[in-house]
Amino acid sequence: MGCSECCLKCLSGIPYASLIATILLYTGVALFCGCGHEALSGTVTILQTHFDVVRSPVDALDVFTMIDIFKYVIYGVAAAFFVYGILLMVEGFFTTGAIRDLYGDFKITTCGRCVSAWFIMLTYIFMLAWLGVTAFTSLPVFMYFNIWNTCQNTTLMESFNLCFDLRQFGIVSIGEEKRLCTASENFLKMCESNELDLTFHLFVCALAGAGAAVIAMVVAVSVLIRNHVILTSKSTGRYCTRF
Repeated sequence: MGCSECCLKCLSGIPYASLIATILLYTGVALFCGCGHEALSGTVTILQTHFDVVRSPVDALDVFTMIDIFKYVIYGVAAAFFVYGILLMVEGFFTTGAIRDLYGDFKITTCGRCVSAWFIMLTYIFMLAWLGVTAFTSLPVFMYFNIWNTCQNTTLMESFNLCFDLRQFGIVSIGEEKRLCTASENFLKMCESNELDLTFHLFVCALAGAGAAVIAMVVAVSVLIRNHVILTSKSTGRYCTRF
């Protein structure tokens, strides 16, 4: 067998759908974790600089503590899905006919079918989890869009005095009055600063990353179900699941 034939044989055994799902998953998780982390840091700067929100001196569950918790969650998500992406790719390779062609015929065992079914269930749970993350990430995008859109139309609202009250978003307690009005100088400074525009677009990128992760999970669970059906139905004999 020549070199070109060997290359074609190797390329024909690559699980392309699993590869696409893995690449899309890594891209989405990287966007969500990287942009989400920096957007949270920008939120802290905006709250402290323009809304005059101070960190609680005691160990209270304020907005800054919640942001710190979200950052640690992002670290965990990045590490967990790095490992999961590797497992997803390994599962794709080991359910292709290329392994059978390279190492000889084999029959899938009952344990192997159970592992495949468990992987399908885990991927489906992750898909639902990312749907929830996408919905949750849309909340700060909506909030920042309102502020950013108001800043873009300040000349049209000179006759109005609109106020953004943090109590409406649950960021501060009801007893605290932390609001910023369009007629104030502090609001104009916030609109002219780079933090607002950068933080808003970072949250948009994080939302896009979460959406990409959802699509990756949908592709992955479809591939896993298809491969599991073929492995189960053709466990006795030759089969090929190059998918």
